[in-house]
Formats: sequence, structure tokens, C-alpha cells
Amino acid sequence: MKKLRAGILGATGMVGQRFILLLQDHPYFELTMLAASAKSAGQSYERAVEGRWKMSSPIPEQVKAMRVFDASDVEACAEKCDFVFSAVVMQKDELKALEEAYAKAETPVVSNNSAHRFTPDVPMLIPELNPEHTDVIAAQKARLHTKNGFIAVKPNCSIQGYVPLLTPLMDFGIESVAVTTYQAISGAGKTFADFPEILDNVIPYIGGEEEKSEQEPLKIWGKVENGEIVPAKSPVITAQCLRVPVSDGHMAAVFVKFAHKPEKDEIIRRWRAFAGEPQRLDLPSAPKPFITYFDEPDRPQTGLDRDLGRGMGVCAGRLRPDSLFDYKFIGLSHNTLRGAAGGAVLSAEYLCRKGFLKEKE
Repeated sequence: MKKLRAGILGATGMVGQRFILLLQDHPYFELTMLAASAKSAGQSYERAVEGRWKMSSPIPEQVKAMRVFDASDVEACAEKCDFVFSAVVMQKDELKALEEAYAKAETPVVSNNSAHRFTPDVPMLIPELNPEHTDVIAAQKARLHTKNGFIAVKPNCSIQGYVPLLTPLMDFGIESVAVTTYQAISGAGKTFADFPEILDNVIPYIGGEEEKSEQEPLKIWGKVENGEIVPAKSPVITAQCLRVPVSDGHMAAVFVKFAHKPEKDEIIRRWRAFAGEPQRLDLPSAPKPFITYFDEPDRPQTGLDRDLGRGMGVCAGRLRPDSLFDYKFIGLSHNTLRGAAGGAVLSAEYLCRKGFLKEKE
């Protein structure tokens, strides 16, 4: 297949840097446009990120000399690519307007940002869980008056380590969930070098994260009705989100109560067997297996297990009865891969295979 031309909005930030590495030699996509703030515009990419490259792998040689464009110059950026990944940091209202401007310029947007997560006709995808939500794209195009332009988003990184574990169990009638997430510093765009206050410390507050952790799963479990996604009304979720001194990987301690309590062995069987459209379509970024369950009492561990499935897998462990809820368990996912850039690339792969992303005429 001919590769689609991909652009990155916010290419100089940590998530943008991760996008660059993931698109290197990608079988579906070719990176043809890099954009960031006006401050970086006009520079070579290597110059724009001088002293700010945060990945362990070096900048790809073919990217170093690429010119960085101003992300707000929609016309100039849009003509150089068939679609864009969005990881630009802006005020929410400004970002909503910018992403819509790209969509109206017939340049689909696959966004890592939160601005459009609760726009009713914008799918918020974990492709293994809710691929049918792409059905609203037709209604979104009608609203935007576009032929090919649209916006799709990925959900918050904090929910990736537990929502995929709850989804295969929904038919048991999940009534309530309590979750505490232990979130890596890369989720704040930081490394240990520029976040010294996290060393020997835990910060018990991440702005907006608990609200996202409680509300976004309900949209993922929602139904498409009349061209909109109507969020589910249950289960009730309560969340606490902590920043911990870990480089990458968000861990979740989960408590769950069912209307019809399943057997422990049935939960584990479902987790290990669960696969979605990305696995069935053999998409390049799809992990196999999607979910890994550990029998060992001290797994999953962030340092040992976050990179399973090239950082796209979800890990579970320590499933056991609880004295207040029915069960408790641990979940884990890589926050900048499955939870950010990798999840967006997987969504783009799915959208490409389903014909939503295509070469511009």
C-alpha cells in the first residue's frame, strides 16, 4: 500500500518526540510535516529541540534537518500531509478551534489532547474496546461540512491500565469501581533531570486527572445514538491520582463490585482471551496478547512490565477477593506508548484500514 503522509502538531514536546520515533519506518505512514509553536517555526528540527530531546533513542537522521512549521498556519501545514497527529500544548478553547480548523481544511486529526474528548460526535478510541464509535464520524463531517476532514481522539493515559481490564467483565454488571493510579513523571512531560522535586517523594495531586479518570470510561462504554456518543450511566467510578517517582508507566490499584459476581478463574480466562479489532486486523502497533495476566504475587511491576507488547500491552495481576468490594487487582500500562502517542498511532492504523484516512486528491 502507498504510505499516507503524516504530520505532527506539537512535534517538539515529549509526546511529539515519541510520535517521531513511532513513525520511523512505519509501514502505513510517512512523516512529512513537523509543526510546533511560532517560537520554533523556521528552524531545523534538531535546532528546535536542542537541549530538549527527552527520548532514550536519538533523533532519526532523516528528521534532524526537517523544517519546523508554525502549527497555527493551518494552510501551510495541511498541504504537506494527508492527516495530522495532534500533541500541541495550548489553552483548551484555542486547541479545539485549531483542531477543527485542520479538519475543515480536509486534514483529519488524530489527537492526543483532551480538548475534544467530550465533543459528542468525536470518537474517543481505544480501538480494542470501542471501534464502533467511528460510526459518528459521518455525523461529525456533516456538522463540519467536510468531505474527508474529521477529528478522532484517544482517552487519558491514566485509564489505559484499568478500563481494558474492566471491559471484558461488563456483562457481569459492574456496579462500582474505586481506583488509585500511580502515575509516571513522563505523564507531565518530565524526566528526573528536570523534575528533582519528585525524587524520594509522592505528589498526591494531578490537576484534572481524577475527573478524567472517572468520566472518560463512561464515554468509552457509551452507545452511538443519532450521530452522537451517549456516555454510559454506570458504573460509578471514584478515583485518586498520584504522581510517583517513576520514569514511565502508570499503575492502577482497582476495586470492583459486580451485580453478578464472577469466579476468579473466569475473570482471568477472559483477560487472557480478550482481543479486539486491532489484533484481528493484525495492525502494526497491535500487541499480542492485548492483556497479560501475571500469577506471581509481585507482578506486574512498572520497571519490568511496562514495555510488554512494545509498550502497547496492558498488564494485570494480584486479582483477589476484597472485604468491601468483590475483587481487587493491579493494572499497568505504558503511559507515553499505549497511553499517548502509541495509542494514537494504533487508532490511526485502524482508521486507515477502515478507509477513514486516505490520500488527498
